[in-house]
Amino acid sequence: MKNTRNLILTAMFIAIGVVLPQAFHMIPNAGSVVLPMHIPVLIAGFAVGPLLGAICGFFTPLLSHLIFGMPPAPVLPSMLCELTVYGLMTGLLNKVVKIENGLVKNYVVLIGAMLCGRITYGILNALIFKAGSYSMTAWTSAAFVTALPGIIIQLVLIPILVDRLKKANLF
Repeated sequence: MKNTRNLILTAMFIAIGVVLPQAFHMIPNAGSVVLPMHIPVLIAGFAVGPLLGAICGFFTPLLSHLIFGMPPAPVLPSMLCELTVYGLMTGLLNKVVKIENGLVKNYVVLIGAMLCGRITYGILNALIFKAGSYSMTAWTSAAFVTALPGIIIQLVLIPILVDRLKKANLF
């Protein structure tokens, strides 16, 4: 029964991750500023663990691209990798981090996963997807400066939401 529940939760997080960004694509560059696709993927890692979190992270941008054309094709490969790492690392860190205070643990897990995803994004862009035209300045700008509002939203919303959902036994 738990496996079925986790598969349903994964499908739900993928659906949210595909639909939620559409509200932001009406505003130019809002997707890269608010990062709405990241939120359900990061929560999925907490809810369903590393494997299904990674699957959620991979299929969310892929299905969004196939259905809505967003993220655009040039950005899709790096987003597939970044979001896959988010789902994987959130689930993995949630299993291995041993902190009694649930809210503190959620913050530690979330920040660790966010850093792993952004580092993966930067390394893959520098070595593969944008080799020769990607710099530390471009990575810092895209991963931290432009995305700062989205990072703040994630840091405010996700740990508290995950804590409440855990206390309500929803995962």
